[in-house]
Amino acid sequence: MDKKDIAAIRRQLKVDNDLLKISDIFNVYVMKETTEIYHQQSQPFHMLDSDQQELFIAHFKKLLGGQMDEKLFDVKFDREAEDSSQLILHKALLSSNVEDWKQEMLAITNKILTDHPYEKDIVISFIRAEYMKPTRRESGENEENIRDTVYSNPFIICSINKTEEPKKEIHFDYIEKEFKYKIETDPVIDLKHPMAGFLFPSITDGVSDVNHVLYAAGKAHEPDYRFIEEVLNGQDIMTAQEDKAVFEEVIKDVVGDQLNPSTLAAVYEEINRVVEENEEDTAPMLDYKDVGRVLAQSGEQVEDEQIKSSFERFTNEESYELKATSVIPKYKSKSIKINTKVANISISPQDLQFVKQVNYKGKRCIMIEIEEDAEIEGFKMLPEAFGEDEL
Repeated sequence: MDKKDIAAIRRQLKVDNDLLKISDIFNVYVMKETTEIYHQQSQPFHMLDSDQQELFIAHFKKLLGGQMDEKLFDVKFDREAEDSSQLILHKALLSSNVEDWKQEMLAITNKILTDHPYEKDIVISFIRAEYMKPTRRESGENEENIRDTVYSNPFIICSINKTEEPKKEIHFDYIEKEFKYKIETDPVIDLKHPMAGFLFPSITDGVSDVNHVLYAAGKAHEPDYRFIEEVLNGQDIMTAQEDKAVFEEVIKDVVGDQLNPSTLAAVYEEINRVVEENEEDTAPMLDYKDVGRVLAQSGEQVEDEQIKSSFERFTNEESYELKATSVIPKYKSKSIKINTKVANISISPQDLQFVKQVNYKGKRCIMIEIEEDAEIEGFKMLPEAFGEDEL
């Protein structure tokens, strides 16, 4: 599942959308002290009032927000796992009976709670829904004709949400003209900050893939590996941060830890070119041969065997592949930080070629090539002669 498929689902998550039918919602309240289910409630989604529907729709859209391999992860099931979540979820997906669906969701709930108490009471929410994707428009077809033929993608979304203690507030009563201390005892479910969740099955190019599940972390770069492995029975994942760290270690290992900014800019430019050429397809992967080719085109000649052994050293497998989108900073934004004691500079990878570290009068300086006068607090900087006496 990639960002386009996720964006397609998120676009459909809205009330009164004829292409998205949410049939049921199932909420389970769990006490923190006992990790036991205190209450459960299932009802047809359309029976919720419109405000509640809007709250839950916004909540599930929030759950599915974020970048792939940072907050969202396409996880492959471990088919050898006992008490397989893949089987549980697949049975639930195929079930036409609400009670059977609830029992499968309770089985997932028990896996979430097993040996894992939470700091606060939590609410686990499940919906089952169906997304109808129209077939591609042929010449001469109007919108009504397209809606006649659709691809149907049934799916389940699960979210885990913490509860908060109600606020103690002072209210002013307009009628009696007095201040009153308002005491609320009901806990508040925090739907704005889901702790974790998933979408099953994964959807790739509009087609369901029951061998994968989309896991959503509560925060970027903080996946819950216990949840992935023990609750979802998923295989190991590599985050974007981990891929980037491996890439950097391999580069340091084969060319050293000193690199001209222009060389690094050329490396990023070549990888970005590969990403853009494959933008409509699956995110491109880089093996050790690809990394060698990128280095060669950037002016660094390194033997393939050297890179191969470096890959094996840092990943424990020579055939490991890095996701190209993970190893470069965001190419057109100021995503590279140059930190010094004097100043911190932010620059985009595409502009890194204009940065140099030079020696001037025995001191190290950072030189940035610019096309216009720089400004400080509204004043234009006066140009100064640089290095002309030495020439």
